[in-house]
Amino acid sequence: MKIAVVLFNLGGPDSLRAVEPFLRNLFGDPAILTVPGFVRGPLGQIIARRRAPVAQEIYAKLGGRSPILEETRAQAEALDKVLAERGLHAKCFIAMRHWHPLSNETVDAVKVWGADQIVLLPLYPQFSTTTTGSSFTDWARAAREAHLDVPAVRLCCYPDAPGFVEAMAALIRYRLTSRRADVNYRLLLSAHGLPKRTVAKGDPYQWQVERSAKAIVDALGTSDLDWQVCYQSRVGPLEWIGPSTDAEITRAGKDGKGVIVAPIAFVSEHSETLVELDIEYADLAGKAGVPHYLRVPTVSAHPLFIAALADLVMRTVRKTGTVSSTGMCICPAAFRACAFKG
Repeated sequence: MKIAVVLFNLGGPDSLRAVEPFLRNLFGDPAILTVPGFVRGPLGQIIARRRAPVAQEIYAKLGGRSPILEETRAQAEALDKVLAERGLHAKCFIAMRHWHPLSNETVDAVKVWGADQIVLLPLYPQFSTTTTGSSFTDWARAAREAHLDVPAVRLCCYPDAPGFVEAMAALIRYRLTSRRADVNYRLLLSAHGLPKRTVAKGDPYQWQVERSAKAIVDALGTSDLDWQVCYQSRVGPLEWIGPSTDAEITRAGKDGKGVIVAPIAFVSEHSETLVELDIEYADLAGKAGVPHYLRVPTVSAHPLFIAALADLVMRTVRKTGTVSSTGMCICPAAFRACAFKG
């Protein structure tokens, strides 16, 4: 039995010239820009054109391109190896939501390979309609158009899957070894933000992020740990969930605390970690009087994280429909946008 494991991620521009079309794809996504379709097209193009110069400056700091595809390929190769060691005839494919390889390209590759079953595995531990939900919808469209009629299972979320939590805890512990003896620290568990109105519509993302944070803190096993969940990457005029990571860095400075920032919703390095966390927030920390600023890397291809993904795939094989890391819906009933209810 041949199992195609499709790894979903956001994607990123592979050149400075690709920045604006990448942004057009991003803001053309109905899960991102929730306005009527006849408005979304032209509005998305206007937003992309206005934001492109700033985004190009960000990607210029990364050598003119996003590293997310290389990061995702490394994760795919590591997962291929582990699944082969476990005796599964599987191959990982990558489907990016807003830049190449897009779902249409990946559907064609899966069809040519001749998969007997497909496991849709998002590289988003926490479910949101704006990320995993959007990727599922786009994959279904592409598969339908290509007449890819193969049983598929959607693995919607794994916010507290043991291997993910253990990998994150291990990386935090390692970074803690760089603390200065004369500084007291606050651990900021940072995730990408969402507009409050998205959460108000029943999106379970914030609830799942907080579930991840609690599991990671419990795994660290430090009773007197000073920690806070916070949210980064806020854009636009809408009110976003909080507290914001930049506000928490400023607060830590006022409290005379050192800061250790750990990204708990990003599993690969890209602009939000390498520029926003490493450059912009490090600069903010200095200006805010934070005595020492440290950043924990993403789980990337950490062996514990890859093992966790392999565990999820192994438990999902031969199933259809939607499953979570527990096999069942984990979200409270109030979250009507949960993947099990969509």
